[in-house]
This record gives sequence, C-alpha cells and structure tokens, in this order.
Amino acid sequence: MISKKTKPKTPDEYISAAPKEAREKLREMRAAIRAAAPGATESLKWGMPAFSYARILVTFAAHKHHIGFYPTSSAVRAFREDLTAFKTAAGSVQFPMEKALPVALIRKITAFRVRESLEKDGKWRS
Repeated sequence: MISKKTKPKTPDEYISAAPKEAREKLREMRAAIRAAAPGATESLKWGMPAFSYARILVTFAAHKHHIGFYPTSSAVRAFREDLTAFKTAAGSVQFPMEKALPVALIRKITAFRVRESLEKDGKWRS
C-alpha cells in the first residue's frame, strides 16, 4: 500500500514508495508484463502502474497482504481455471505477498489482453 502523503507520478516512483517487502514483487510483475507487452506505454492510472497500447491492458498495485493485478474481467474469466489458487473478483486477482508470483501466468494473461486490445477491445480507454 502506497502512502497517501506521497503521490507518485511515475511507475518507478510508485515502486520506490511501496513497502520494502513489496518492491521486488512489483519489479517482477512489471518485468513479466513488459515481456508480454513489448512496446506498451507505462504510466499511472488510478494511482497504479499501468501498461497500455491504445487502451489500458493491465494495472497492478501493492497492498498490505497481496499484490493486486487488474487485467479486466474478460481476462479473469478466460483464465479462471488457472486462477483457482488465488482470490479473484470481477476484474482482479490477488497474489499473496508470502508466495512467489506466477510469472508465466501473468505473462499469459497480459498476452491475452494484448490480443484483445489489438482486436479493438471496447473496454478501458487510456
């Protein structure tokens, strides 16, 4: 969870302002997303690191007990079988802080969002 006093302006600032125990996982998450979405633009959306082409692909955030991953509801539905070990909601996944990130799965989900975006997905405009 990022301090309310500190308003990061870039993904780098967001990661630097995150609690020490979350920073490495945030860097891993960022690297996995970058690998699956080459050329995507990085920015902050809703105060979270985000990757976009013409539309937002995914966002992620540090929380007290987990790393939140927000790939849209279509991606959560498409990968529901792969996500059974994690807490999910309509468009989000919680990766527990005490477990390793499923980097390969994060890449697969991001690649799915890239395909959706390129197919003119009508969701989340950046």
